[in-house]
Amino acid sequence: MSGPSPFKMRFVHLDLKGAPPKVSYFSEIFPLFHALGANGLLIEYEDMFPYEGHLGLLRAQHAYSPSEVKEILHLATLNELEVVPLVQTFGHMEQFVLKHETLAHLREVALFPNTLNPHEVECLALVGAMIDQVMELHPGARWLHVGCDEVYYLGEGEASRQWLQQEQNTKAKLCLSHMRAVASHVLARHPTTTPLVWDDMLRDIPEEQLSASGVPQLVEPVLWDYGADLDVHGRALLMEKYRKCGFLRLWAASAFKGATGPRQALPPIEYHLRNNLQWLQVAARGPADTLQGIVLTGWQRYDHFSVLCELLPVGIPSLAICLQSLLHGGFAEDVRAKVENLLGIASLETTGLMSEGAGSFPGSDILALVTEGLHLRSSVDEMLQRDRYVTGWFSPYHRRRKLIHPVMIQHVQPQALSCLGPSVSWPGGAPSCRSWRLPCTMSSMRMPWRSGWKRTCTPAWGSCRRCCRTSARLLAPGPAWPAPALTWVRTPEKGGLPTPLSSCVQPDTLPPAKPWTPGKQAVPTTDSCCRGKKGRKRDACGDLSLICTWNLNSYEIKRKIEARSHADRNLTDFTTALAAVRPWQ
Repeated sequence: MSGPSPFKMRFVHLDLKGAPPKVSYFSEIFPLFHALGANGLLIEYEDMFPYEGHLGLLRAQHAYSPSEVKEILHLATLNELEVVPLVQTFGHMEQFVLKHETLAHLREVALFPNTLNPHEVECLALVGAMIDQVMELHPGARWLHVGCDEVYYLGEGEASRQWLQQEQNTKAKLCLSHMRAVASHVLARHPTTTPLVWDDMLRDIPEEQLSASGVPQLVEPVLWDYGADLDVHGRALLMEKYRKCGFLRLWAASAFKGATGPRQALPPIEYHLRNNLQWLQVAARGPADTLQGIVLTGWQRYDHFSVLCELLPVGIPSLAICLQSLLHGGFAEDVRAKVENLLGIASLETTGLMSEGAGSFPGSDILALVTEGLHLRSSVDEMLQRDRYVTGWFSPYHRRRKLIHPVMIQHVQPQALSCLGPSVSWPGGAPSCRSWRLPCTMSSMRMPWRSGWKRTCTPAWGSCRRCCRTSARLLAPGPAWPAPALTWVRTPEKGGLPTPLSSCVQPDTLPPAKPWTPGKQAVPTTDSCCRGKKGRKRDACGDLSLICTWNLNSYEIKRKIEARSHADRNLTDFTTALAAVRPWQ
C-alpha cells in the first residue's frame, strides 16, 4: 500500500433531493460504508426533512418522518458514522424553498428562484428557522454545513443594485455579510456546532477583505473540485491563502458520482479515482493536518429542476474504490482485491462497463439492470443509426410510410433479431412484411404508428391487450428480465406496504396506460418536483407508489432504472414497423 491517509475524516455525501432511499436500505448500506473506510455522513436532506409549522410547505409529500430521521441517525451511530446535516442558506435555494409562490418575494432576482435576497430581514429569519428545526433532530452535531455555494445573480436584484451604488460596497462584501449573519446565528443558538461552507464564493475575494470580514473565525471552508485534471498546485496555493486569512481548519471535497453530466447513468470510475488521488497530492503539499477531512460527494441531481444522474446503488463501486484509495493513500493491487472482496465482484473494472456481474452488495441488482440497459441501448443505437441497410432503406421516413424494398428485409430483419438475443423467437416464425398489423387503434380508426404505440401502450415487450383490442396478431414477448430486485426504495405513500424495486424495472408491472384523447396532453408531475406550481396535474403521484420511482416522476426514473426498457421500446417500434410495411411496388 502507498501509505496512510492524510484525511482523518472521510465523509460520504448523501444527496436526498433525488431518489432518496428508504430507511431499510440505509440499514444495509451503512455497514458497507464503514467497512470501506468512511467514518462520517454529510446528509443533504432538502425537502426530505420533516419541516413543521410555518415551514411545512418545504416538506415533500414523501419526506422522512421525525422518527425515521432518528432511525437514520441511530443506524449511523451503530456503524460509527458521524452525521453532519447540510442546509442550503444562500444559493441553490430553488431546491425546495424559493420555488414556492408564498416565498417568491425573497428571491434576489424575481425571475430566478435560486438565490436569497440578502437585504430582506425575513430571509435570515427563514434560514434561522430551517437551521433550528434541523438541529433539533441532530443534537450534539459537531458541524453543520450551511451551503453558500454558487450564489448566482448575487447583486443583480433591485435592492442590491441600489446598495452597490454606494461607495465601498461590493458583491464580495454582500456575500460575506450574509455568511457572517448565518454563521453567527448557528453559533449563537448552537455554540458547540461549527458551520461549514462551500468555498467557491470565497476564492476570488482578496486576502485583506476576507481577513477583515470576521468570517474566517466563524466557519470552516470546504474546498471542492470534482475534476479529473484537478489543479494540484492551484489548490495548494488556495489552501495557503485561506490559512493566512485566519481559517483555523479546512476541508476538501471530491466526487464519486454526479459530477460528469446531468443525465449520466453510470459513473466513470477512472475519472473519479483520478480526482480523489489528486486530492491526496493536494493534501501532501500543505502542512500536516491542514485538511480536517474530505467529503466524497455523490450528487443525485444537479439542482431541483434537473433530471436524475447516477443513482446511489449504481455509484457504490466508484465510492468503494475512491474511499479505499483515500484510506490507503493510493489504489494498489491489494486495495483492488479488498474492494472486489467487499463488493462481491469477481473482476473490478475502472474503465468502461463491468462485464462479469455487478457484485453482491446492497443495490447491486440495480447496477446490473442499468449496465444491461446501456449494453442493449448501445446495440440498438448502433443498428438504428449506423447500419447502412437501416439508415438507407428503412429510415424513419420509410417507417412512417411503411414502405421498404423487399430485398432489404433480409438485411434489416436479422439485425433486429440479433439485438433481441438468441432466446427470443417470433410466434409462427419471423413476420413477413404483410402479415402484422399495427398494435393499436382508437375509435375504430388506425392511429399513426409512432403516436399509437406510445400513447396507448406501456413501453414493454408484451401485448397491448391491456390497453385496447385491435391486433389480429400480437407482439412477441421480449427478452427475459433479471431476477426481481430485493432493494426497497421510498415511495410517496405513507403507512402502506413497501413496494419491491422489481415493480419498477419489469415493464409488465407498469400501471395501465390511460386512453389517449386528441388535443393537448397534460404532463404528469409529482409534488416533489412541481409543488406550488399552478395549472399542473399531480395525478402521477398515485402512480409512483405502483412503479416505485423513488422521488421523481415515472418518466425520469424509467430513464435510469429502466434504461433497458428504453432500448426495448426502440426495438419494439422498429420491429412493429418492420412487420407492418408493404414492399415498394
